[in-house]
Amino acid sequence: MMRVLVIRHGALGDVVLSFPAFAAIRAAHMDAEITLLTTAPFAGFLSRAPWFDRVKVDTRPAVHDLLGLFRLLRQLRGFDMVYDLQTSGRSSRYFRLAGSPRWSGIARGCAYPHANPGRDAMHTRERIEEQLAMAGIPRLPPPDLAWLRGEPVIALPDRFTALVPGAAPHRPAKRWPTGHFGALAARIGAPCVILGGKSEAALAAEIRAIAPDAVDLTGRTGLGELAAVFARADLAIGNDTGPMHLAATLGVPSIVLFGADSDPALTAPRYPDGAWPTVLRAANLADLPVDRVADAVSGRHNHPSFTLQGAKNAGDHFA
Repeated sequence: MMRVLVIRHGALGDVVLSFPAFAAIRAAHMDAEITLLTTAPFAGFLSRAPWFDRVKVDTRPAVHDLLGLFRLLRQLRGFDMVYDLQTSGRSSRYFRLAGSPRWSGIARGCAYPHANPGRDAMHTRERIEEQLAMAGIPRLPPPDLAWLRGEPVIALPDRFTALVPGAAPHRPAKRWPTGHFGALAARIGAPCVILGGKSEAALAAEIRAIAPDAVDLTGRTGLGELAAVFARADLAIGNDTGPMHLAATLGVPSIVLFGADSDPALTAPRYPDGAWPTVLRAANLADLPVDRVADAVSGRHNHPSFTLQGAKNAGDHFA
């Protein structure tokens, strides 16, 4: 049996954007044994996915951790084909540790290099798609996401809008003001469900002080439960952060808010078929008015999706 290794670490958004690639690799190697090498936060979650026979945890050992390096060496050896979707300096060094098998990535001397000098200026999805095409996998199919659509154990309103007010703690410029989320929730009319980690409970409390009917689920959802909640949402609105990628990949209509701290042309969430969600952008997110987001929700104005030349419905503009 052919043995295939896929390398993909975090963050969550990068992992979710790789779902179509995971599906394409499985379709190209239906009879192979496919192993995913990832980091601990995603191992249990991705072990439920239909694309892998095994999931292994890369502890990313330091150079002085001899025991860890020996364990990593054993994890990397014995594969007939490796798809390095991480394409970092670290993962490229794994090429030699793995014994220089057939390799798709950017490691020097590999059999299937992603030989595009402009790769770093590409959106993650298109970059991976081109990398796999150079390795003989010509397209990314919409992935089977039935495994994400389980029954949530948390009671939910029949119809609701999901709000994602958080973002990486060390990047506060990626957060639309919490009070704006509260004002928006008060205006939407439909029930709102607030999602995020434990550290974002204070954000939910601030939103509920303005919109007391909103439901606070911060800190109550692991990745699987988070996906199950999103799968039942009518709409998702949030900052440029990992959970919004889960919403979009499930096909939930999504409005994603971007400031100058990140570039949607490179990192925006995508729908399962590659289409783009609505992206609203302001250089300083505090300057993005509630009215503009509310208009996008209500559809009173035409806020077109951000697209790129060559993408579906290409228009090359922001909303």
